[in-house]
Amino acid sequence: MEKKSDTLILKGTAASPGIAGGRVYYLKRDEFHLPQHSIGAGEVEAELAAFQRALEKTDGQLEELQERVEEEVDADKAAIFAAHRLVLLDPALVGEVEARIRNGVNGAQAIFAVVRELVEMLAQLEDEYLRERAADVEDVGKRILGNFLGVPHTNLGDIREAVVVLAPDLTPSKTAQLEPGQVLAFATAAGGRTSHAAIMARSLGIPAVVGLGEGHGVNLAQAQEAIVDGTRGEVVLNPREEDWERLRERERAYRERRRHLNSLRELPAQTPDGRRVRLLANIGSPADLGPVREVNAEGIGLFRTEFLYLDRDSSPGEEEQFRAYKEVLEGMAPHPVTIRSLDIGGDKEVPHLGLPRELNPFLGWRAIRYCLDQPEVFRTQLAAILRASAYGKVRLMLPMITNLEEIRRAKALLRETAADLAGRGLAYDGQLKVGIMIETPGAALLSDVLAQEVDFFSIGTNDLIQYSLAVDRGNERVSHLFQAFHPGVLRLVQQVIAAGQAAGIEVAMCGEMAGDLWAVPLLLGLGLDEFSMGAGSLLAVKEIIRSLSYGDAQRLAAQALGMSTAGEIGALMKECISGLGLK
Repeated sequence: MEKKSDTLILKGTAASPGIAGGRVYYLKRDEFHLPQHSIGAGEVEAELAAFQRALEKTDGQLEELQERVEEEVDADKAAIFAAHRLVLLDPALVGEVEARIRNGVNGAQAIFAVVRELVEMLAQLEDEYLRERAADVEDVGKRILGNFLGVPHTNLGDIREAVVVLAPDLTPSKTAQLEPGQVLAFATAAGGRTSHAAIMARSLGIPAVVGLGEGHGVNLAQAQEAIVDGTRGEVVLNPREEDWERLRERERAYRERRRHLNSLRELPAQTPDGRRVRLLANIGSPADLGPVREVNAEGIGLFRTEFLYLDRDSSPGEEEQFRAYKEVLEGMAPHPVTIRSLDIGGDKEVPHLGLPRELNPFLGWRAIRYCLDQPEVFRTQLAAILRASAYGKVRLMLPMITNLEEIRRAKALLRETAADLAGRGLAYDGQLKVGIMIETPGAALLSDVLAQEVDFFSIGTNDLIQYSLAVDRGNERVSHLFQAFHPGVLRLVQQVIAAGQAAGIEVAMCGEMAGDLWAVPLLLGLGLDEFSMGAGSLLAVKEIIRSLSYGDAQRLAAQALGMSTAGEIGALMKECISGLGLK
């Protein structure tokens, strides 16, 4: 944080690109005064009825939001509220609240406690996408509680002038009320880039910065004017005249930058000397497809399926999974969709699956290990994926593979499932491609052997770096050691790509490194075939690929592999990007 006079410059996470400034509208958190009394046996039925009315009123409000977003934004974003409405049917929330009311807890206290417990469970997950779902449950819970207590909801639709919205946090339902003509930008103390508020902001084209830090809540509440730079992740509170001048300069530069990147939308990701790669996107649910289509991604390189298993007390059935996969396939047609089989365990807790508490969960019963030990859960998902394959180009990706036996056992279950579908007279793609994620050093070192058994590799750099360097990236004391450019990591990546090339199979990357602009020249030079990333990074990655010859990239990669430290390699990559003269 930089402080000059009463001007504060805060740094956060760039959530939605663009820059805007104006008068501040501060949106404070909803506050509820909870009754402290217990209820007697004679009051239980009335309290249960009041809870049911609150659920029904909440469902009506969410349905209205869903229809509004579908009409004014798009159907993909409206799916956020369809998912919120499903929370109202979740026994993990509804059933638990009712149970507590029957045990003498008043309805407001029961709602508050159950929602808090669910939110805390989700917030502890390391996976950013899954962690951000805590905000969804909290949003629905607050709406139920407000309706139960008769507390009116803050309505951003009542804003009558162009403002910058500052808030401790913005729930998805609050974000759905944002009008681009009225809300110039927003910034929040909490939140992450994959929160639905951030996703909605990008869809609406509203600049946004999140994660400024809870300690700045007072500063946000007292600010009179603000500038939000959603490209740099910067917020200026109470700007001076020179800050406003800088705003105008950045606005002009940003508009020009967006025009340039958008001009690349229909062009191939191809180097000047003819090396063609593919740029795909990572998603967590069908609701994420809007931004993917906007940048003209060539498919989905990672469809995380864990979202289907969260916030519920039982696993999704074959039909429910099939519909979700089919929706993504039809939404991305004719492009391929890579569906990762269930990757739970480690940082992804799913209470109803009964995963044991483990001393080292990242080294424990997770991902493919869980699926192979629970074949009925795995077969249900495989059946849904196979059925969906009749509606588009599906690739099945197995996570956390460490040896050949895991691949063979998974493929045997796939064959058994396919035979069962044939017996049921259901269609599927008999040529379904099966690949694996390379995310452990053991798999990388054995990649030449593993390549003989699969149709493609996808390098998951988030875990590969973590396991290779023995660094918990969620631990702030050692997170500085989590280095994508560590020479050891790069040698493993090189080995995997070389093994794929020797076996004649495609090698992709779906970890965060694939969307790291500094890493693009290096990965290109190593021979990576496919980059999969967040949709917001795709056009900038394409720009670099179209600006750098494959020959130069190969020479750069060879030079980097000869270096001894991550700092040296990072400096080389920075020099390369700076020398491209990008617009």
